[in-house]
Amino acid sequence: MGRRKSRKANEASTKSDSAPLQLFRSNCYEGERLSALLRRLERAIESARLLKGALPEKIWIKQQFAIGVNDVTRVLERMPCTEVGVSAQESPVIYKHSKAPSIQLQAVLLASDCNPKWLTKHLPGLASSRRVPLIFVRDMKSGSLRLGEVVKLKTAIAIGVKAKGGGINKAIEEVLSDREPTKGAESDES
Repeated sequence: MGRRKSRKANEASTKSDSAPLQLFRSNCYEGERLSALLRRLERAIESARLLKGALPEKIWIKQQFAIGVNDVTRVLERMPCTEVGVSAQESPVIYKHSKAPSIQLQAVLLASDCNPKWLTKHLPGLASSRRVPLIFVRDMKSGSLRLGEVVKLKTAIAIGVKAKGGGINKAIEEVLSDREPTKGAESDES
């Protein structure tokens, strides 16, 4: 009897979660489009790295990106929620003694080959509530490998690009402006 309830609850949650997934799948990069995106990002990273100064490479990369599902989730949760219907007066409470400074993400790159899928199931809803664009990366079971190459790791399921105002952010802005508007985004604007 317990199995039946959990199966029904799981089916109901899958139906309610399908709308955000359809919206974000339209922002999917694969094939030549994905290669162009990653080349553009790598060029921006290399040019920004030339200006980095004396910081070690790993520290500099951590300053530019939130790497991994846990890190991306943590940064998104700390960002103020900007859902439709939430007024500016209802902004989150900020305590004087909070340890973590507010970091904003410009975009989140998410690999589609994550297994099990529930590891990243929460990210589309969380990103949309913070108005952070989600770029879905699909590459025949090697999307996480391709994302890992961007940040000099073996694999990366999720990468959040921190809004720092540098060359990397300009490249991401160009990618986001090249993207066709989705049906969900068009209905939000009107």
